[in-house]
Amino acid sequence: MFSGLSALVVEGVTDEGEAIRVSARTRDDPVPCPVCGHSTGQVHAFHERLVADVPVDGRRVVASVRVRRMACPVLGCPRQTFREQVPGLIERYKRRTNRLADQLGSVVNELAGWAGARLSRVLACAISRSTALRMLMRRALPPLRVPRVLGIDDFALKRRHRYATVIIDAETGERIDVLPDRTAETVAAWLREHPGAEYVCRDGSGSYGEAIRQALPTAVQVSDRWHLWSNLCGKVLAEVRSHAACWATAVNPARPGGVREQTTRERWQRVHHLLGQGVGLLECARRLDVALNTVKRYARMKEPTAERRAPRCKPTLVDPYRDHLRRRRAEGPAVPVTHLLREIKELGYTGSANLLVRYLTQGRAEGDKPVTTPQRFAGLLLTRPENLRDKDSVLLGELTSSCPEMTELARLTGEFARLLAPAEGNDAKLTDWIASVRSADLPHLRSFTNGLELDRAAVDAGLATPYHNGRTEGVNTRTKRIMRQMHGQAGFPLLRHRILLQ
Repeated sequence: MFSGLSALVVEGVTDEGEAIRVSARTRDDPVPCPVCGHSTGQVHAFHERLVADVPVDGRRVVASVRVRRMACPVLGCPRQTFREQVPGLIERYKRRTNRLADQLGSVVNELAGWAGARLSRVLACAISRSTALRMLMRRALPPLRVPRVLGIDDFALKRRHRYATVIIDAETGERIDVLPDRTAETVAAWLREHPGAEYVCRDGSGSYGEAIRQALPTAVQVSDRWHLWSNLCGKVLAEVRSHAACWATAVNPARPGGVREQTTRERWQRVHHLLGQGVGLLECARRLDVALNTVKRYARMKEPTAERRAPRCKPTLVDPYRDHLRRRRAEGPAVPVTHLLREIKELGYTGSANLLVRYLTQGRAEGDKPVTTPQRFAGLLLTRPENLRDKDSVLLGELTSSCPEMTELARLTGEFARLLAPAEGNDAKLTDWIASVRSADLPHLRSFTNGLELDRAAVDAGLATPYHNGRTEGVNTRTKRIMRQMHGQAGFPLLRHRILLQ
């Protein structure tokens, strides 16, 4: 039960109700002087120390230890007398045994201040919030080392205002250091002080790239593949939206353009009419009573977009009889609704006539398949073909075949997805892919290739090497949990300490 006190001589145990008191003393062995190192067994006096040990049976354990004050046998030693310590059990100035301090240290490492104090009361070794923070800050950080592959990324201390930088071992996920900002000067200074990294994984940040070029010119910069794919997804969605007039009518030719499409076309015509008369962008915004950025967006459009949104219709009682209604209206477009109501009631329809009228008025009986959205179309393009359901594969084939640009977009997207599996020779394949994009009429995808060329060396390394920034993103996710736990009230030193101890 008290094996942790085996370095002492236990003389008695007393039950005091809420606490258990252990009376003990140190052994009668000679101890070395902490200054000169000479051993001595001469006792000058005795002192009593009260130290807390790990709880037993949900009750506090207090050890009353009698320690000796020893006299140094060396004349002229600066320490004529000294109090003996018990290494591994009771350290100087400590009021807790080492094993209790280690347990509480693990608690405050996970929970920090208030939460750690509350849990310590449940564990029968109560400490205050301030004590919990002091114990946390006294925990030794792991020694800093420079790994072969660094992962670097930023995280928000205050979104859109202040950011910090976390540096980890990209192969193991070990935290290396946390910097108070994300400027190129700070990162470059840290890299100069800690050279030795051969690879540095990062996102598309220009400041990080410049810092690595300045401090570690021989290191290989690796652009994260997830960020490349995320940027491509945004461009694919923009291309799908710009060609909505082609594929939306292919899904349902009878569906006319909605109010949104009509408003977009009218606003585009008014903006370009004013620009044709020599009116400036700011004056156009004033005359049309719209934002300046809106005017700029319409001014860049060669023609108005025809994005069409899918109607959000809930399932109704008419859905099972949709094929019958479509066939009857195709045979006789002027068939009365009352006749249709009587026919489907004979088939088992239990709804009202008003529901049937609304169903027909919305055009839900004529559509051969539901109208999709740009987001869903882009999602189908960006999904692995083997993960698509049969009906989704059919829908994707019809949508891409409606427009040659969409057919080319589907092909180019699939080719780039295959490049994300790191392998030698992907850099040459990327060059061919960029040439194919620039020969196609896909302006948004072309702008994506321009961004690739600006950071081409890092992109080539990202597609050819197995290193990535995934573990850094995981560290950032756990950092957000720590920040939420502290409610944003702690300073950067405490946050850095907790990140490095995780």
